[in-house]
Amino acid sequence: MGTTVAMTGLVAELTASLGDLVVTDGDIMIGYTRDQSLLSPAGRPTVVVRARSVDHVVTTLRIAHRYRVPVVTRGAGTGLAGGANAIDGCIVLSTEQMNRIIEIDGRARTATVECGVVNGDLASAAAERGLWYVPDPGSRAMSTIGGNLATNAGGPCCAKYGVTGDHAARIKAVLADGRIIHTGAETRKNVAGYNLTQLLVGSEGTLAVIVEATMRLRTRGPQTATVVASFGASDQAVDAVLSVRAVADPSLCEFMDHTTLSAVNAMTRMGLDETAAALLMIQCDGESAAAEAERCAQECRAAAATEVYMSADATESAALMQARSLALPALERRGSTLLDDLAVPVPRLHEMLDAIRGIAERHHLTIGTFGHAADGNLHPTIVFDAADPVAVERASLAFEEMIQDCLALGGSITGEHGVGDLKRPYLESMVGPVQAELMSQLKAVFDPAGILNPGRAF
Repeated sequence: MGTTVAMTGLVAELTASLGDLVVTDGDIMIGYTRDQSLLSPAGRPTVVVRARSVDHVVTTLRIAHRYRVPVVTRGAGTGLAGGANAIDGCIVLSTEQMNRIIEIDGRARTATVECGVVNGDLASAAAERGLWYVPDPGSRAMSTIGGNLATNAGGPCCAKYGVTGDHAARIKAVLADGRIIHTGAETRKNVAGYNLTQLLVGSEGTLAVIVEATMRLRTRGPQTATVVASFGASDQAVDAVLSVRAVADPSLCEFMDHTTLSAVNAMTRMGLDETAAALLMIQCDGESAAAEAERCAQECRAAAATEVYMSADATESAALMQARSLALPALERRGSTLLDDLAVPVPRLHEMLDAIRGIAERHHLTIGTFGHAADGNLHPTIVFDAADPVAVERASLAFEEMIQDCLALGGSITGEHGVGDLKRPYLESMVGPVQAELMSQLKAVFDPAGILNPGRAF
């Protein structure tokens, strides 16, 4: 990390170049040291730089590169895998003040934004022009486009509309030595050279610092219709998901187990069916939304749903979907939480849910499971007492066992939250040593000095 003299020189040079953008006050820096991953370690930064422009990022990286000091890029800090946690002696490069929507082009249906623009703000600005920014992670009211790109964030609509990377046309990024690159094109078709845009997407700040992006927009369908179905067994709910996928293309299909819906009910008094073992919330959009939703409802009934409710009213549909958006806050009211992010092939959801239940019983833990059933992405959430070392150990063991079971089912250790620090120990088990070595070589090409978020993502 460098000597004390070198660090003093680093801070002096950053301050001379960037003035009050540089923060060295320990009390202020605490707020920039970690994301939302409870069990991921966080170090003490030497300095925080609160960049407001691309030039500020370039200056920071040039100085960091010369001093060989690690740089951890941070957006809004809503990550869930420790990928933006500070490293001892590092520069934390905060980009949350780079928040300009540069242009929304209605004819091209694109939005060019700085990396610190909040997802929900872009969605609102697009809606004012009759357009739709689709990617909708649960943190969309807080998370930034740069962070969404860095982790390739998902959300409920992914099964039909894809993840963040599917909506990225161009990316402007700064390399570790301060050089600027522009990847991709605004054209719909582009096969010129390697696809560096998609290489940067999901790279978690280890290859370059994303500073600007051109994102694709859509027009929203004129109608939505929602189905809520209760089931006496989670296997029945999974059967319904498989059947629904055969007759319709819902924009989302969300799952909540009994533990989760009970927690949501206790928090909201929404009157959800607490006798149910599982709840499905299905939404269809487009011209034929109501007809598609009716087919989904029929398939739920055929899969032995105990109760099925359907609404084509937009306001009522939004109210129904609120229950799913409150799943994590409701579980957090019951204790500390360790949120997992597993993805399995949809036909193997039965087995993953069975494995989670067995793990909860063996370790005497509460695990509430919810997630995006249509693409097999589950968020089993361990509730425990973080002040009890024994409880922390049991939670950690349960977390690891869930990952191992997921891999045994042909799944992915992360569907949308990223690897970060939290899941780095498991990556080679998933991709194998050859791919892991190739990733290391790619990192060395982009960042020969190894200063960008070292020890994260791979």
